[in-house]
Amino acid sequence: MKTRVLVVDDSISIRDFVSKNLAARDYEVFTAGNGLEALAIFDTQNIDLIILDIMMPQLDGFETARRIRAFSRVPIILLTAMGAESDKVNAFNIGVDDYLTKPFGVGELLGRVNAVLRRSKWSDHEPSTEKLIRGDISVDLIRHEVSVAGRMVELTPIEFSLLVYLMNNAGKMLTHMDILHNVWGPEYGYEVEYLRVYIGHLRQAIEKNPLKPEYIITKRGIGYIFDK
Repeated sequence: MKTRVLVVDDSISIRDFVSKNLAARDYEVFTAGNGLEALAIFDTQNIDLIILDIMMPQLDGFETARRIRAFSRVPIILLTAMGAESDKVNAFNIGVDDYLTKPFGVGELLGRVNAVLRRSKWSDHEPSTEKLIRGDISVDLIRHEVSVAGRMVELTPIEFSLLVYLMNNAGKMLTHMDILHNVWGPEYGYEVEYLRVYIGHLRQAIEKNPLKPEYIITKRGIGYIFDK
């Protein structure tokens, strides 16, 4: 079956540019002009990926992503304006998987789409072991469940993959580029803001005191060590 992509943007030119380039690569593309239309399509179609603009009438991209994340982990790429760092941070806090900064070319579009879809498929692979345990943290790799001192915690797919990578490499100094390459994909390496946000999410979930972490230790200017 073809991969189904929902492209949501109130700009007809951007919708056409994205949808035509994806359709030419054999994706099945659905389009919507605002968040309400997008939710209606998402409710009736089995969508594999959403490409979602922020600034739209009726229901903007942030609220649309929040509503989808309330019941689905479908990958979402958010379209942001040039230099809008606050938009990117807000997007990560909602649980968006990636972003594209306008204007963007075909190569960047396809690279982001391929990377996000590849990451979503990684989570479907059978792990070589059933559980990872470090200190009070237990990760069930089959069920995709995480508990801390017996308490279940909710993580997004990217947060889960990041935690597993850190735990699998406990005690090793991992550079920003190491982590980005191995969790986000080989196209990534310099998006340090990704790590700052997601490391912050993980610390909130697993640390007794996120301001004084015991597990995820920052090596300033270099990367992180999982220290248990």
